Amino acid sequence: MAASSSTEAKPPWQELPREITAAILYKLGPFEILTTAVKVCTAWRSVCQDPSMWRRVDMRSTNGGWERPFKTEPMCRRAVDLSRGQLIDLSIEHFATADLLLYISHRSSQLKRLQLINSLHMFRNSLIVAIKNFPLLEELHLEFTDVSRKTIETIGESCPLLKSFKLNTDWQKYEVSNTEALAIAKSMHGLVNLQLISNRMTDKGLNAILEGCPNLESLDLRRCFKVRLSGNLRNLCSERIKDLKLPRDPIDDCRFGTHEVYDDDDYGTWDDDVYDDETSDDDESSDDFCGGCCCGDDDMDVVSDVVFDDDDDSMEYSWDEYNDESEVSF
Repeated sequence: MAASSSTEAKPPWQELPREITAAILYKLGPFEILTTAVKVCTAWRSVCQDPSMWRRVDMRSTNGGWERPFKTEPMCRRAVDLSRGQLIDLSIEHFATADLLLYISHRSSQLKRLQLINSLHMFRNSLIVAIKNFPLLEELHLEFTDVSRKTIETIGESCPLLKSFKLNTDWQKYEVSNTEALAIAKSMHGLVNLQLISNRMTDKGLNAILEGCPNLESLDLRRCFKVRLSGNLRNLCSERIKDLKLPRDPIDDCRFGTHEVYDDDDYGTWDDDVYDDETSDDDESSDDFCGGCCCGDDDMDVVSDVVFDDDDDSMEYSWDEYNDESEVSF
């Protein structure tokens, strides 16, 4: 009896091999790992701090909403720190900021895949600066994230291994612009997969992409209602592209962030005379203007003032710092 009272048996889940424990905990996702799993026991805490657990980090919304009971930005920074430079795949939804993106870029040079969704608080120039620190990037997916011609060209120039690029937005019926398409054609010659849902380009932009991206195998043009596929363009696309999605193809299979994607019938039908291709050439002078969201050159000063502290002391965290006690209790 004395021996049994002095030595308590460990719970069976503590006896699992480390790799099995890691596989189970990984399925919880980063939010639950950082706020709950790490507090359970010493063995789990050790597994949660292993850099291999943080090579792929998915911080997208799971409930379709903006609100979360966590302080998401410091949690993302903690995940990046725990990866210790091994991060290769990162998805962020709703909370990407200029400071956060720059923080990630200075600590994740091995990144191969980056997905940013609804990054409304991120300056264009911050992406231009950060992307230069991702030379191994192969996939970049941007949804409802504002970019300029200069941003796209910098991505193409800084990421020579880029094979997959997604630039999706909501449809603006009466706006026409080939700026993004021309920038892609100019700088992303190695693309294999390209998705441009609800892009404002015309046949001119599509022609440029076909000429500038000779390795393209998959092209998604859904909701690109300004693309007419006139002349021989439709046949050219069919011959060149193995996986081709046309402007009016169904979009049911596309998650598309947490935004509802409307059918064009909700907007009414568009008239062939709404615009004239001869007058739809892009005005380069307005390329870096994004509707008054303060993304001008002055923002580069904000970016350049960010200080990165690589002191090991920055790795010290309180596991409770992510918890908003007014909303969540453990």
